[in-house]
Amino acid sequence: MYLGLDLGTSGVKALLMEGDAVVATATAPLSVSRPRPGWSEQAPEDWRAAAVAAVAGLGRDLSGVRGIGLSGQMHGAVCLDAGQRVLRPAILWDDGRAEAEARALDADPRFRAITGNIVFTGFTAPKLVWMARYEPELRARVARVLLPKDWLRLWLIGEAVSEPSDAAGTAWLDLATRDWSDELLATTGLDRATMPRLVEGTEVSGTLRAQAAVELGLPPSIPVAGGAGDNAATAVGVGLTQPGRSLLSLGTSGVIFSVTSMPMPAPETAVHSFAHAIPDRWHHMGVTLAAGASLAWLADLTGAPPEALLAELGEGTEPGEVAFYPYLSGERTPWNAPALRGRLDRLSAAHSRADLSRAVLEGVGFSLADAVAAMERAGSRVEAPLALGGGAKSDVWLGILANILGRPVERPREAAHAAASGAARLGRLAAERGDPASLPQPEVERRFEPDPAKAEAWRTARARWRSSSPAYAPQDEAGAR
Repeated sequence: MYLGLDLGTSGVKALLMEGDAVVATATAPLSVSRPRPGWSEQAPEDWRAAAVAAVAGLGRDLSGVRGIGLSGQMHGAVCLDAGQRVLRPAILWDDGRAEAEARALDADPRFRAITGNIVFTGFTAPKLVWMARYEPELRARVARVLLPKDWLRLWLIGEAVSEPSDAAGTAWLDLATRDWSDELLATTGLDRATMPRLVEGTEVSGTLRAQAAVELGLPPSIPVAGGAGDNAATAVGVGLTQPGRSLLSLGTSGVIFSVTSMPMPAPETAVHSFAHAIPDRWHHMGVTLAAGASLAWLADLTGAPPEALLAELGEGTEPGEVAFYPYLSGERTPWNAPALRGRLDRLSAAHSRADLSRAVLEGVGFSLADAVAAMERAGSRVEAPLALGGGAKSDVWLGILANILGRPVERPREAAHAAASGAARLGRLAAERGDPASLPQPEVERRFEPDPAKAEAWRTARARWRSSSPAYAPQDEAGAR
């Protein structure tokens, strides 16, 4: 058996896998602290406690576990002193305090040239520059910087280790060599000694310490894989390890993910170009920051749960009249615009709650279409993506997306725990020295095809949506703010 631990923003999920079958899952919740507008923090010790609780929640005999893999929320900054003590709450991926610092780093052409990416506000490097400016005494004591899952690994194996898929979201990784850039670290006042050593996601990073084994109820000395950032782990969980395959994740954010055989940076498109968790593989990623979050916003506003909002819609293929722009927290692809804000447009007294719900689904879809267009300009192929995440349970939303994107969207039969499954699979690959190409893909439950009779109506709807979008004024689609 193999154990996957997925450290998310809202909880830690533990998953037990035997072969390719999931035999048990459990989740322990986490909360986010927002001490100021735009700030987002968590206490790393809460992650450890949640991991212990989640593993205990599996309710299984764990004596047969032979490998552990890790998946985690990306971009967070966990700062440790020389004694490996946490100096402050971890600053998370969705924290916006370092916008000015990110822009300053991005103005240095070396960052895009070496990392292949814009220095986005949520990335790790700007957070350390922010600390140097606003928390100089704490910053002076920083002896180690870890990503969230790698802090969990430190507890598990007693050593600071990371891997390229997660490290690619720091703005310190040389994308081509899959190694830390000494030049970029020095630019932000750090050096290689501050960073964890890097292994591939499929390699053994160390073995389980006796103390952590006791806390988790596991045998000691189990190999712990390098693991992956959450999106790369999700791709491994559904077997997307070869070029040309893609997935569409409808979680809190919306993600388009496409595997490539080489680094293909195109920072001018605001597409992420990251290392995959698999050796000699990379990936493109387009991000819409508020996908499921937009539906959750409407649910809070109307007092109806998301499931009730979706149930009111039926499966009509005609675009609606109301326009929604899902920029509730700014936008990533293709705009890189943290200050961009959302909008409801073309409302009248005749419109119902169902019209607003449809507008939200369509608005997220149009925003994802912008991301797909940017990824294709960057050189990716996005064909019949696998739809994952909570939003993928909705037939009506996947039908809308197929029509907006003008291509089929496939929903796999079993992919509810893809990131944790990917972590467990990486644990197995590391322990058995397995071949990533052998990972199976899930059976397709349903394929949603665009309706050719409605193609012109959807093209017109997208053009109308773009004509009043705050993102398109005054810049064109390729512009980055």
